[in-house]
Amino acid sequence: MSERERRTAVWSEDGRERTALWRSESGMKPPRHIRVADDRMTADAAYRLACEGTALLWRGDYHGARQLLSALGRRVDRKPPKAGATPRETFHLQRQAQSRRARVLGMLLVPLEHGHGDEPVSGHGGGDGKGHKGYKGYAVPLRRAPDVNEACTEAYGQPAGAGGLSLVPLRELLGVVGAHEWHREGVPVPALGGDRVHPAYGVFSPVRGEYVDLVAEAELPPGGLAFDIGTGTGVLAAVLARRGAGRVVATDQDERALACARENAERLGVSGRLTVVEADLFPPGGEHASLVVCNPPWLPAKPTSPLEHAVYDPGSRMLRGFLSGLAERLAPDGEGWLILSDLAERLQLRTREELTAWIEGAGLRIAGREDTRPRHARAADAFDPLHFARAAEITSLWRLRHAGTGH
Repeated sequence: MSERERRTAVWSEDGRERTALWRSESGMKPPRHIRVADDRMTADAAYRLACEGTALLWRGDYHGARQLLSALGRRVDRKPPKAGATPRETFHLQRQAQSRRARVLGMLLVPLEHGHGDEPVSGHGGGDGKGHKGYKGYAVPLRRAPDVNEACTEAYGQPAGAGGLSLVPLRELLGVVGAHEWHREGVPVPALGGDRVHPAYGVFSPVRGEYVDLVAEAELPPGGLAFDIGTGTGVLAAVLARRGAGRVVATDQDERALACARENAERLGVSGRLTVVEADLFPPGGEHASLVVCNPPWLPAKPTSPLEHAVYDPGSRMLRGFLSGLAERLAPDGEGWLILSDLAERLQLRTREELTAWIEGAGLRIAGREDTRPRHARAADAFDPLHFARAAEITSLWRLRHAGTGH
């Protein structure tokens, strides 16, 4: 399949073949079979078609599409979890269920027009079969559809060309709109005195405040340079800068995260002490830091979409890369702070012995550890298949030093 075919959706409508740009941030491929649907489609019929691999291009009322998506979700969730499974088996079964859920719900598509200037866009517009004129940006041409232009511009960038049509899974479009609200409103961070961090689309939001509090409360080692490895929104780098850690260099390799961290540094008034650079793990230049902080993805599993890279770390690549490179970039009396949950251990995905062996094998020693328990809602959700592990989960700040240094 060519790159163009991977980015093109094809279907029949009104007696002729139509094409549109395929847009999926989750990495979902264009459906092979697309059927036009509207408010006359029943949830049972839609569920059957979606399970068979037929996508539904919605031409009815926008709120009707949202109701259908909810109905599909209820049908997907009917299957009870397997009883008697080990923690590891339960985790993988849950991942399979999540993958199937995403696949089925991803079969409900909506059109997304992207116009520029006064050129009409192709396809149906405003629900009347006509393209919009005289607008720039993005629009969903369905009855009672919300204004999605700002949200889509943040996620996809400015539309290029005179105009066009995309198909996008409604589930993903709702994620784009929700991320826009997060970005606009921001997330209050107690460790920053209640100031808000504004996560961008595709960048993990610091809603789990316990790991931020660990960094805010641990005793800082003396010195003038700190690294924040895999900074994301930049929240930990901002906390370090506010605490007087001196010069802070934050790294990430994701373009959205880099832009997000820079924006938050400006908003929080720490951009003069915080530099955001693109790097895979450690910043270029070979400088030695008195403090190196890393909050890697906590679960050693394969992400099923680009948006899951903040949660899943295949083979613990980032964790092991941080540990193996830390001693070389750490000042003689410096500390590395590894922020890590023990959820992987409770799910039998990694053992504590493996973790400590990686630390020792990297020429490091454990100088101390600060622990806290999660406060997020999922830890108290008894209906979560992984509740047994989340309820007992502990998040730790591991203080690491060169193996040969004293206390």
